Amino acid sequence: MTKQDPYSEIAYRYDHFHGEFGKYDSQTYEFYKRMFQNHNITSVLDCACGTGQYLPLFQSLDCEVIGSDISPGMLNQARVNLNRFGSKIEVIEADYRNLSEHFNRKFDALVCLTSSILHMPNDAEFLSALHSMKKILNKGGLLILTQGTTDKQWNEKPRFILGPSHDNASRVFVIDYDGEGATYNMLDLHHPKGQNSLQSWSITYKKVFLQDDHKNLLGASGFKDIRFYGDYDFSAYDKQTSNRLISTAVKDQ
Repeated sequence: MTKQDPYSEIAYRYDHFHGEFGKYDSQTYEFYKRMFQNHNITSVLDCACGTGQYLPLFQSLDCEVIGSDISPGMLNQARVNLNRFGSKIEVIEADYRNLSEHFNRKFDALVCLTSSILHMPNDAEFLSALHSMKKILNKGGLLILTQGTTDKQWNEKPRFILGPSHDNASRVFVIDYDGEGATYNMLDLHHPKGQNSLQSWSITYKKVFLQDDHKNLLGASGFKDIRFYGDYDFSAYDKQTSNRLISTAVKDQ
């Protein structure tokens, strides 16, 4: 990501379609609960925490939680959300390619969620991010990466994807594919009674990293026990059918 904050204009409405802050579906909750129990996780860094959506979930699992993000706009919204929720979770501005410059400690788990890893423009930057994450993990520490762009989507290349909707608004993604990368144009259609309005925003990923990229780069960075899931129900990732890519790996003992 560049120094210019691409999320500054969208941060305040980023959560409009994500339901109540601090509320999670049972499948998502059980996934993290089981993963954290299996790996004895007591401390977590969400290194691309955005507006803080997942921070209360991790705290509810009796973990010490810190959030970081490169976007000042998203962090400001995270502080608003956490304050309203009554949480004192700390969030700080940090580039996840240079985490050791901001943290002089290590964590049991590090998560980079909701396609945040796709901001890396090439293999070298992705690998740099993984080395940065690994550096501040304890031995045996757990790394979790998630993204909505999968091999299935990349093979089918749909132009339009309907996002979350509710009575007064709908979100539509219009995708422009370009070589190894893609631009995601997000259209928020507001249609309360008596009025209609449209807000748009876009982000370009220079390279869309898929399962084979994750596997190769996680291995190259020295992570072990690399696993892939197709959703929070622990289903195995399938290149033909999965609509979510969840990658997990462990820092070698």
